[in-house]
This record gives sequence, structure tokens and C-alpha cells, in this order.
Amino acid sequence: MQDDDKDIITEFKADKQNIVDNKELNIYEALVPVIILMGLLAYNIFFVEDQEWLGAYTNQLILLMGGGVAMLGGFMNKVHPITMLEEIWENLKSVFVPIMILFLVGALAGTWLVSGVIPAMVYYGLQVLSPEIFLPASVVISAIISIATGSSWTTSATVGIALVGIGTALGIHPGMIAGAVISGAYFGDKMSPLSDTTNLAPAMAGTDLFTHIRYMTITTVPTIIIALIAFAIMSSTIETTGSTDVSYLLETINTTFNISPWLFLVPAAVIALILMKTKPLIALASGVILAAVFAFIFQPDILDGLADSKTGAIVYSVFTDTAIETDNEKLNDLFSAGGMKGMLWTIYLILCAMVFGGIMDAIGALSRITKALLSVATSIFGLFAATVASCLGLNAIASDQYLAIVIPGKMFKQAYEDKGLAPENLSRTLEDSGTVTSVLIPWNTCGAYQSGVLGVGVGEYFMYAIFNWLSPFTTLLFAAFKIKIRQLSGKTV
Repeated sequence: MQDDDKDIITEFKADKQNIVDNKELNIYEALVPVIILMGLLAYNIFFVEDQEWLGAYTNQLILLMGGGVAMLGGFMNKVHPITMLEEIWENLKSVFVPIMILFLVGALAGTWLVSGVIPAMVYYGLQVLSPEIFLPASVVISAIISIATGSSWTTSATVGIALVGIGTALGIHPGMIAGAVISGAYFGDKMSPLSDTTNLAPAMAGTDLFTHIRYMTITTVPTIIIALIAFAIMSSTIETTGSTDVSYLLETINTTFNISPWLFLVPAAVIALILMKTKPLIALASGVILAAVFAFIFQPDILDGLADSKTGAIVYSVFTDTAIETDNEKLNDLFSAGGMKGMLWTIYLILCAMVFGGIMDAIGALSRITKALLSVATSIFGLFAATVASCLGLNAIASDQYLAIVIPGKMFKQAYEDKGLAPENLSRTLEDSGTVTSVLIPWNTCGAYQSGVLGVGVGEYFMYAIFNWLSPFTTLLFAAFKIKIRQLSGKTV
């Protein structure tokens, strides 16, 4: 994510990215912080039952501990503390807009709940999307919105939230729903000319945008087709609640909220603003304000039941927890939101990840690890494999999707030219392994965002985000069998 492209993330200036090199640092010293970080995270995941052996913010503290080890390595290799602090500051500045967006998404979820927007989406969605087609339909819907907006983040914050609500009400596992939404959203994100990662990758590799997009279809289309087939099979075999239960859900929603098609004007307005290239912060803030107005018009009884005044209920929905009680326990879980407060855990995770990534960059560790991978790439397939490994590693180490594109792009560009490979080979590989896998790392800004917005942990949706984890394998398969590998001469092998 920051699956973001003109994805609602941040304006990314590729030419201003400074990749720090440190000849004093060897590969073993560069890997020590990574090994410690991964070891502690693995211990927390596999051996701690509640994953809170250091408190509620265990993952955040582990990232800071890894940063501390990296900083110690920097001191031992003559890196000035000011240099490390400057890189940390640059990293923190780069996520200012994403953090503001996360706060607004939290406010959006709260106001869309009390205004009846989310209940209306669930109400009408239950009548249109049957369980037999739900998962593949979610992929297609998410892909269309993401292509149109150029933003996987916008897709998740609008239709993604609604699809999770509808699918949960049908009794479908939330991980499956989130996986389908993310698969479609990231397919659209890759293929949209409005996406900033789709613009960034060819800029780093030295090709043009539309050559890059056309060349991506070679690996991306087969991957999304496989994902759609898998989701269609899953949908046909899922055991969901029966039609009687769905009828009861519809009746409960209709008696709790004032449901009206007019409520769809709120998400439609947000999507329209994004399509008109309105700044994401303005578009999302407009969605919050418009939802608040609709809450006064359509849900006065709901507001009266949440606070002493209607205005107070709106304020609570924006900033803190909101829960609307119904006669159905499943809906009670669905009709609750954390507001801005609910986004704090995710925001703290992003900030700590940026601290770790900033220190790793400042001491030259990111550059050293990438160069080590490049040094073992002796064949064409080895070059593709090293690029994939570099993108995957940087998504985990730097916790930043942009760095996972920029650093390998700069480091591997000459190597592709030396092998006689056209630059679109590099740009496609950067997207196939850098853009889409960022959402599979819990502490990466993209993974933290998607899990926070959709309310589904990365561990729950990982195996179901089929398009995302399959993409790197597809690009390696094509490289191994030399399928559509374009040379500088313009020929393909």
C-alpha cells in the first residue's frame, strides 16, 4: 500500500529517494536485525497464545527492538546518529498522509454505520449476492472499482467494508471475503493507469506506462483467472446460513434501521470524488460529513439511543467505539465500529515499522542485502528470482511498498540491460512481487491498513489472497520457461 498508487496514500517522489550505501557494513551485520526481528515475530505468532507477552502492542515493541539492534550495528560501523534520525524522520513524514487517511477511514466506518449506509449495503447485498457466486463476484466488483479509482485502499474502504459485512451475514468466513476483495483490488490497482505504483515501476525500470501495463497482462491475467476459478469452487462448496436465516437478517436490519436506496448517495459521492481526482483526504472527509447529515435525516432514533444528543452520537461515532444492538447476535458483531480510536493499533504498528525501516536504510543494510542478491544472479532466471526475493524481502524489512519497488528498480536496472532484457521485464517483476505482496506482511503499511479497515487479520486472509501470493510464482514460472521475455531488440523468447 500504501498500496497506494494514486492509491490514497501519498505523493511519492521516486527521484528523491536516497538509497544509503555503507561500505563498512557486511552482509552478516546487515542481516542480524532482520534475523532477530523475524525470530521474535515468529515466537510471538507460534508460541504465545494471545500474542501479547509484551502487552497489547507486542508487534510494535518487537519492531522497535529490531530497530534498536540495527542502530547498534550502525554505531559499530561509523554511522552518525543524526543520519539515522534523519532517515527515520523521512520515513515518518512519508506516512503522514496514510495515517490521516486511516483516521478518516475509522471515522467513515463509524458514521456510515450510524447513518445506515453500511446496514443498507448489507440489506440490499444479501438480496442480490447469493452465496453461490459471492466470492468471485467480490473479486470482480473490487477489481472494477480499483481500476476506476487506481486505488486498492479506496476499494477496501468503500465496497470492501460492505462486502465483508454482506458475506459475514451470509456465514462466509471473513478471511475468504477479505482475500477475494484484496485479490480483486490489487489486480485493479496493478492494471490501472491511475495507480502510482503502476506509474512508479516503469519509471524505475526505464519504460513507459502503457508498455508496462500491456506487458503486465501476460502474467497478471492468467493469475487473476486462476484466482477466480479458485473462488468459484470455494463459493460452490461453502456451507452458509439458509434462506430462512437470511430472511430473518433482512427483517432485523429493516426494523432496526430506516433503510433506503438514497443512502447509497454517500458511497457514490466518495467514489465520484476519487474518480474526479479529488485529494483522498478531502474525498473521505466529505464522506464522513455527508454520512453525518444522512444520519440526522434517516436514523434519528438510532442517534437518540447512542447518546444524550444526536450531535453527541455523531461525535462518538467519529472518534470512539459505537455499537448498535439488534435481536441477532451476528448482526451485533457486524454493526459495531471503533471510529478513529479503532485505528490506533494499526497506526502505531505503521509508525514502529517506519522507525525500523528508516534505521535499516540509514545504516546501509537495505542496499547491502539487495546487492548480495544481485551478486548471485548469474542467469536470466537467477536475475528474475533475485528481483523477486529483493522485493519480498524489502516489503518485510522496510515495511514500505515504495521502497520494495524503488530499491530493486535502481539496483537491478543495469543488470537487466547487461542481459539484453527490455526494461519492461524489470517493471513487470517489480509489480508482480513488490506491489501485490505488501499486503501479505502484517507490519507493512499495506498489510496493516487492509487488516485494520476490513477488520480481518493478515493471518486470516493470507491463504485466500490468492492473486497476491500467486503473482510472484507466475512471474518466476514465465521466466523459468522463457515465456514472453522481451529482449532489447524487441524480440520475445
